[in-house]
Amino acid sequence: TPYAKLVTQLFGDRMMIANATGCSSIWGASAPATPYCTNQEGHGPSWANSLFEDNAEYGYGMAVASRKVREKIKLAMEEFLELGLETDLNEGFKAWLEGMNDARESKNAAGMIIPKLGKDLGNEKANSLVKLIGELKDHLYKRSVWIFGGDGWAYDIGYGGLDHVIATGEDVNICVFDTEVYSNTGGQASKSTPTGAIAQFAAGGKPIKKKDLGMMAMSYGYVYVAQVAMGANQLQTLKAFKEAEAYPGPSVVICYSPCINHGMKGGLTISKTQEKRAVECGYWHLYRFNPMLKKEGKNPFVLDSKEPVESFKDFLMSEVRYSSLLRKFPKERVDAIFDSAQEASKERYDSYRRMAAEI
Repeated sequence: TPYAKLVTQLFGDRMMIANATGCSSIWGASAPATPYCTNQEGHGPSWANSLFEDNAEYGYGMAVASRKVREKIKLAMEEFLELGLETDLNEGFKAWLEGMNDARESKNAAGMIIPKLGKDLGNEKANSLVKLIGELKDHLYKRSVWIFGGDGWAYDIGYGGLDHVIATGEDVNICVFDTEVYSNTGGQASKSTPTGAIAQFAAGGKPIKKKDLGMMAMSYGYVYVAQVAMGANQLQTLKAFKEAEAYPGPSVVICYSPCINHGMKGGLTISKTQEKRAVECGYWHLYRFNPMLKKEGKNPFVLDSKEPVESFKDFLMSEVRYSSLLRKFPKERVDAIFDSAQEASKERYDSYRRMAAEI
């Protein structure tokens, strides 16, 4: 929830949210109550949930629909200006056409336009165009389209759709709440579950490595990708969300999200501390991949994680999903599983470090 709260505080007055079925859809739509609200101007996120498997396509549809409506507004304004009338709408229309894809500029232009839309201009064509713009005035603001979901959706069942959507190049933002397990259905292993972690269908600890969703998205070259953990680095998390939203194309932000299924010793009240420990021991890595930096001749990959300084095994032992292996297997076997998990994380960190060092 802190990740969703942050995003709505940043962009909520113009947000559209497509939410995959899961934990975030439960607290996001427990009718008749809702955690989403409006600001003093009455603006807030619009929220909807379709199916678990088609959430990326659902959000993509929202983005395409919004873009098409705004293109209709653009054509109407251009046709209006071609009429050559001397009206007080001209300045606002010109400002909107110049900044329609900029959040602040489109909002400022909308403020100039909306109060003047009801006037009779003495020209039938002009009046019809202004009427059309008035009917679509809610779309004068640049929409911020967000697709929310967990790792079960993003890494597994909904991955085909997610991959399709980022491949379109559409300006959508994807926020993945990575709990490393199918949280909402009892804790089954997902492709995000790391080596050695216990989950349903992986009772002896998952034998293979975690899928690297971020690297797969980065391979396109034009997708903004970030991996964050709010408890470890609040500033990096804030930067990632702001950069993702500002990027004029698809973006994916993967958020480390401690879950009740992790069995943290101390409970969910220490979630932020656990996120910090995960980064400091090298279990979770922070980075940002911004394709815009390539245009400046810079390396688009920025590794925000430092060299691990804490004990990796101590971190694993602080969560029941790992420590419970000792109740099932001899210590020697558990040590081997933990060594394998640590080696997998080290390999991933080393690959990120090589990417960050490239010129």
